[in-house]
Amino acid sequence: MARPDRSSGFGLIELMVTITLLSILMALAVPSMGAWIRNNKIRTVADSLQNGLRQAQTEALRRSRQVVFSLTNSTAPQTSLAAADNGRNWSINVIKLLTDDTDVFVASGVLGSVGSDVQITGPAAVCFNSMGRLVANSGTGVSGSTSCDAASIPPTYNVTLPGADRPLRVLVALGGQVRICDPNRSLSSGQPDGCP
Repeated sequence: MARPDRSSGFGLIELMVTITLLSILMALAVPSMGAWIRNNKIRTVADSLQNGLRQAQTEALRRSRQVVFSLTNSTAPQTSLAAADNGRNWSINVIKLLTDDTDVFVASGVLGSVGSDVQITGPAAVCFNSMGRLVANSGTGVSGSTSCDAASIPPTYNVTLPGADRPLRVLVALGGQVRICDPNRSLSSGQPDGCP
């Protein structure tokens, strides 16, 4: 007499053990995934800010004119620029040479939508001279971005997000060099991403 074949497959106990192990792994992964997403938002905003500052410096060199980089909450800074300390966007404008010149809008970028709830603290405006270096300018002539304060030279932008464990800082040196650094680390040969 032939024995009936046992059907192959998972038993109830094997299935329950597998589900339990997957649940434990998911519970461990979710908090670290949330922190990774928050840190990635900070990095994205800091990169956008750094790119905007570098573009402003490049435009100053290319045009051999003073250029102002402004943080703004305006979604259309080419028509209605109003500089703001914790702006969600940025704008680049060429500064007037003469009183009858018009300011020239160069470019704008977005900070707010790439990293919602990310906070930026730093000066509302930064001016670069025709050699790409920082300069104070009490009257830019650019409507909505009236001055680049000497007290904010060299400018420092802190980029943070509640619940994130890695804030970043965007620094602009007097010579115009723009870099991102980690304020939780000290600059050294072993930690080149640290802040001075």
